Amino acid sequence: MFRFPKKDPDPPQLGDAESEARAAEILGRVRRMEVRTSRLVDDAMAGRYASVFKGRGMDFDRVRDYVPGDDVRAIDWNVTARTGIPHVKLFTEERELTIMLMIDVSASSDFGSVRETKRELATEVAGVLAASAIRNQDKVGLILFTHEVELYIPPAKGQTHILRLIREALFFEPKGRGTDITVALDYVNRMISRRSVVFLVSDFALTGNFEDQLAHVRRKLQVTSKHHDLIAVSATDPRESELPAVGRLTVEDTETGELVEIDTGSARVRQDYAEKAASRKKTVRQAIRSLGVDFLEFENGSDWMAGLMKFFETRRQRAA
Repeated sequence: MFRFPKKDPDPPQLGDAESEARAAEILGRVRRMEVRTSRLVDDAMAGRYASVFKGRGMDFDRVRDYVPGDDVRAIDWNVTARTGIPHVKLFTEERELTIMLMIDVSASSDFGSVRETKRELATEVAGVLAASAIRNQDKVGLILFTHEVELYIPPAKGQTHILRLIREALFFEPKGRGTDITVALDYVNRMISRRSVVFLVSDFALTGNFEDQLAHVRRKLQVTSKHHDLIAVSATDPRESELPAVGRLTVEDTETGELVEIDTGSARVRQDYAEKAASRKKTVRQAIRSLGVDFLEFENGSDWMAGLMKFFETRRQRAA
């Protein structure tokens, strides 16, 4: 079903020179992305995360003498009976949260027509969220999935933990190629008993019977949102919305292996493609938002950080 990775944050030491060079390259990319996400957090996210995601509930702190005006519901009757003097309970906010990052690593996530792939975009977004959480002393966990759960990293804290999450999100090699979002949602419902903030990052490139699959995903999203604070994040590429006019192309569905020939030189073909892509995006967007689940849409090559900051500000205002 799924594999647990080794706990060390660095790539394994391999024997031959080529493997050593590959390991160094991987570590370098991980550290560069960690530096970039840290800068983004410092420059743009300071204070926003903490103001939006507050602690869940209250922890008992201590008791003190009752004074006129205190809420009588806070009286500690056991201490009052033992001492003969009225005492009230004091509580502090439980600050610590659990953030779960669920990332779709199916074959379609490896596609990218601009500076990065959809998987790299998803990793960078997840890295910013993880860094923000760690700065606020929250725990962060990771689930990578295809048509099954491929990897689960339990929630933890610390800078080393962020490096590990980024490394796995970028370079973990899944066994599956297809996508089944419902399996991942079922898994997080079973594994995470404590109410958490769950970010589901996917391209939502549902195949086959699109309407039936979407209806199934929609039901699972509804169940998960009752257990957790669920936020859906769409990571897409501009070539999935419109085609360039470059003549005849043979394209492959990375998840099913199906080959299709497209005449991109035809204006009508390009228009039909764009209209169908827009319609599918709109259907997914409406289906998810109709459940009261926040839906963020990020595209390769865009200023996704501005969109993330706008989302945090909207959530803050809504909470206020």
